[in-house]
Amino acid sequence: MNLIRFLVLCLLLVGCESQQPIPSERSSIPDSQNEVLDIRPLSKPVLIIPGQPSEMERLIADILFEGLQALEDDRLLTPLEDNAHSRFQRVLAMDPENEIANDGLERILLRYVDLSQEASRRGLFEDAEELLGRAEFINEDHPSINLAWSLLQSEKESGDLIFSLDTAEFLSRSEIARSSLNNIAQQARELDAFFLITAPNDDLARWMYLEMRNAVDGYRLRGNIELANQTSIRLRLSRE
Repeated sequence: MNLIRFLVLCLLLVGCESQQPIPSERSSIPDSQNEVLDIRPLSKPVLIIPGQPSEMERLIADILFEGLQALEDDRLLTPLEDNAHSRFQRVLAMDPENEIANDGLERILLRYVDLSQEASRRGLFEDAEELLGRAEFINEDHPSINLAWSLLQSEKESGDLIFSLDTAEFLSRSEIARSSLNNIAQQARELDAFFLITAPNDDLARWMYLEMRNAVDGYRLRGNIELANQTSIRLRLSRE
């Protein structure tokens, strides 16, 4: 009898363990006073200690910094031993996929394209061609190159009058300079042209404009002034 009772008890215990508990209606409603939260960390905290940069990483960082400085100073391809291009190329020789160096080369190219367009607008077409040649030296297949050449050709075929002037004569406000400005102002009035004065400083540019205005008293000259390292005047003709 005792053996049978023992076996029945064992079977009951096994049955209890295999059955899933049926939750009561009360158990679905949390009791804020009796509820005990079991809070456990998802994982053990991991302390990440950054490693020291390697000697090559420090070298690359220094070269990139110098290259970006040269880029900001417009030392793009020159001077020979102190320019942005050579520094970015040096980095790429060590790390061909370096994004900063590759981006730096493209920025140099685009800067030459911008400088070329500035020169073209002033009528300095030879300078514009030389600057585009430097852009091609970096990447002749860049999509902006062909567009820049097309714009340059359009400027050359515009028919505008372009006067390259002697900076020394104009800085001294010589009679030759005054005579040239008088002549250019007369042509601007006759052609009803829009002028673009380019001069190395604001004082000279304003003097040039005043001389032109006085030469055609009563006529309203229309134009603009830009500062650059040369002295020139471009008369833009009407396209109508």
